[in-house]
Amino acid sequence: MERKSKRMKTVLLLSLVMIAAAFQECLSDSSQPSSRRMSTRSTPPRNAGLTIVFPVTENVYPDGAYSVSLQIGNPPKNFELDFDTGSDLTWVQCDAPCQDCTQPRDSLYKPNNNFISSDDPLCKAIQASAEPLNRSPNGQCNYEIEYADHSSSRGVLVRDQFSLRPTKGSQLSPRLGFGCGYDQIYCGPYPHRSTVGVLCLGNGKAGIMSQLNALHLTRNVLGHCLSEQGGGFLFLGDDFVSPSGIVWTPMLHDLSGEQYLSGPAELLYDRKATGVKGLQVIFDSGSTYTYFDPRAYKTTLDMVRRELIGGLIGKPLIETRDPALSICWKGPEPFKTVSDVKHYFKPLHLSFTAAENALLELSPGAYLIVSELGNVCLGILNGAEVGLQDLNLIGDISMQDKLVIYNNEKQQIGWVSSNCNNPSPELLDG
Repeated sequence: MERKSKRMKTVLLLSLVMIAAAFQECLSDSSQPSSRRMSTRSTPPRNAGLTIVFPVTENVYPDGAYSVSLQIGNPPKNFELDFDTGSDLTWVQCDAPCQDCTQPRDSLYKPNNNFISSDDPLCKAIQASAEPLNRSPNGQCNYEIEYADHSSSRGVLVRDQFSLRPTKGSQLSPRLGFGCGYDQIYCGPYPHRSTVGVLCLGNGKAGIMSQLNALHLTRNVLGHCLSEQGGGFLFLGDDFVSPSGIVWTPMLHDLSGEQYLSGPAELLYDRKATGVKGLQVIFDSGSTYTYFDPRAYKTTLDMVRRELIGGLIGKPLIETRDPALSICWKGPEPFKTVSDVKHYFKPLHLSFTAAENALLELSPGAYLIVSELGNVCLGILNGAEVGLQDLNLIGDISMQDKLVIYNNEKQQIGWVSSNCNNPSPELLDG
């Protein structure tokens, strides 16, 4: 695709690489995208206190994504969407007709003269920092997104009814704008199950959260809790925001206005300083794995290898090739779960220096998987290989068994260890 959305390319690219397996053709060996984020502060009225909770399905491995079920249209039709805090524009595969779509036609979204015009504020928000698209002769709002790995989505904006049930009160049926994607290409390096589309929860003006907040339905707060065993829950609203035990760090601002960015952070290995400081960190549920910049990645890999060589006399783990990920080790016998190998590895920590005692722990379970071949593989990847440059990205693997909260009103990101199989506000008090 020759024309690229500069804003989308920078902001959304990482999020679709590992989760949007909506695309079947692969043209590149790259994997995820990149970006920076700047949150928009909002002050909703006092009655905007509803919270909507979605059960989450799937897992980091082998599914490669977490997803939620969302009902769109009238009558409502169910769509299983990967959810992504690293991008802004929600989209579904569209029967328009659809090129390179991976779902049966009856599973696609079918527009019904509900296209958003090119003069609509939502269209202007999407195209504000992008190269201008050719104006549609019928006044529709077109969008084109190209990601760093050369994956892409192209379509038109539509507006339709979303059926949402809050934890208190009656069902809501707001009309929200999203992308009807009729041409998708996926070029990630790893095979993934196909998805109908992506529920994007970044904080740009075109995001679902911003739209709900503008309608005074929810506060501009969201979060998720992803279980290491698979599943969990996603919430929109502030019912789960309790001061009990949550570690908070300020959000940082950048040019994109969509990513959840914080820092600077220092990398610790087994609670010891590594000399790697000043890390800028994105929290992105749209990325299956975690990405470090070249310096942090090399330091982590060197220390893990040194630990394995020096600490496993008599029970060596040997590096091996595995299609699951680039760095893997095999043992004397195939491993069954990450629990089998946790004692071979040390925890990592990110210490966020802008907040006192703001430590994000990455236990071995938060950076390792066990592949289908029974090997243990490193779920921290080199961000330079996917265009992240000096940014670091915390993906699903490192947010498992944590309640992660994005409070756009207070410009904070928070986390606390939690039981992600129990979507109840009381879990924060235990």
